[in-house]
Amino acid sequence: MLQGAVLAMMIVLRAMYSGAQKMLTHFGRLLFLPLIIMLSSTVIAVAGPERVALVLGMADYEAITPLTNTRNDAEDLAETLTEIGFDVTLGIDLTEAELRAMMKDFSFRSETADLALIYFAGHGIEVQGENFLIPIDARPRSNLDVQRQSVSLKELLKVVEKARVMRIVILDSCRDNPLGGNIDTEAVVAEALAQTDQATRGAGGLAPANPDRGTLVAFAARDGQVALDGTRGNSPYARALMEKMSKPGLEISLMFRQVRDAVLQETGNLQEPYTYGSLTGKPFYLNASLEGEPDISGGEPSKTWSKLRPDQESQLMALANLGDTRSMIGLAYIRLNPDDQRFDPAKAVEFLERAVAKGSPEAQMELAKLYEQGIGVQVDEARALELYQAAAAQDFADAINDLGFLHYQGGLGLRPNPTKALEFFERAAELRHPEAQFNFAALIDDGLIADKGPKDAARYLYEALRSGSQDVLNLLLERPTMFAPETRRELQAQLQAYNFYDGSLDGDIGPGTKRGIRAAYGLE
Repeated sequence: MLQGAVLAMMIVLRAMYSGAQKMLTHFGRLLFLPLIIMLSSTVIAVAGPERVALVLGMADYEAITPLTNTRNDAEDLAETLTEIGFDVTLGIDLTEAELRAMMKDFSFRSETADLALIYFAGHGIEVQGENFLIPIDARPRSNLDVQRQSVSLKELLKVVEKARVMRIVILDSCRDNPLGGNIDTEAVVAEALAQTDQATRGAGGLAPANPDRGTLVAFAARDGQVALDGTRGNSPYARALMEKMSKPGLEISLMFRQVRDAVLQETGNLQEPYTYGSLTGKPFYLNASLEGEPDISGGEPSKTWSKLRPDQESQLMALANLGDTRSMIGLAYIRLNPDDQRFDPAKAVEFLERAVAKGSPEAQMELAKLYEQGIGVQVDEARALELYQAAAAQDFADAINDLGFLHYQGGLGLRPNPTKALEFFERAAELRHPEAQFNFAALIDDGLIADKGPKDAARYLYEALRSGSQDVLNLLLERPTMFAPETRRELQAQLQAYNFYDGSLDGDIGPGTKRGIRAAYGLE
């Protein structure tokens, strides 16, 4: 059985997390909500930077055809991103070693950012269904050389995978392998690439991408199409990106839609940008607010979506009618805001049901909460449980964590089953759910997980900090003695391993360790 103190703390963390991140909560499980004030009295500064970008431009290739505008594209886009508040790292004409070193550094920095973005302009090649981005010193004689001497799209996605809210990889480099499986010599490579239209970056396009949830991969041209290099100093795609990114108050999904339309218009429908993957239901604005208007880059989704201007809501409706589930969820959130004149829970249910029919786990989660509480629909616990389970089956961490509580306490027709609950908490923790990471660390610290000890507990605590839970940060700063001395020593060792702490491993969470905790969170 879970011990009472551990369960209390777990429920507190769930209450705090839900209150900050979601409009709706499970009332029956907020048993220790009054403790929040006691546990979270410290005022914490916002971590930063909130948005980071790695901008890469490859132009001066040593063994294959140089490109004309990629340097300009990268430099100009880096300037645009800096102007709208990104912390930008710019890399021009990098060797493979230089590129990998820059990727490693950016990967660590992106862990404490809300949004991590990578832009790559240069040669890209598809080999056996996988996309590779080519550094300037590549000298491919075979497809195997391409794989060994280049960076794969999968590797770029791994670089940004731990960003807290959103991950975007933009490839302005839609080239397939013009020689198929037959690359013999450098001369043949150069000749074949020289025969391609110098106004293009590709001869057939990159392979379709399939990123994880919460990650967007944007191609300058959809798979099978050519991306134009352009004759006006920038590629049509880079020019459209810079124009739309700079537009204040434009929600990110609508921004990419407008980029698509602009490129289609400029290229006479020869090039259609395409995005793969799905962003979270939280609205996001690269250039947050219009002058004189309140910042609309944060806050709970229902209120933030409600701040969309009427023209953007119309565009969102158009995307929803085309089957975009994120747009459906955004429209539902607007109708779940009781302070908005469009408040209409029944209509919100309709939008969510449409998204559920298309398999959206986030819509399943939100709709489950409405059925559980009877908002916009009659209470239907069986339907709520079915939706939670469907979202969990798609590895939606919020749903998995909630099922852990349901299995522990019983509810929605489930009998209490602490053993099953532990399985759900561990699974959610492995999916980087901050609350679940903290909860599982507490369970390990309490001796309830047979095969794990203080080192494992400390690892989960460290990862919860990096995942961005301010509630976890507050608890570790204010009540570190809730964990055993062995776990506290191992946490110090984790902080030391990443150069956040250089003091003694004594388990005393004093000023030096607290500085390390804040630094690991991203505050120092």
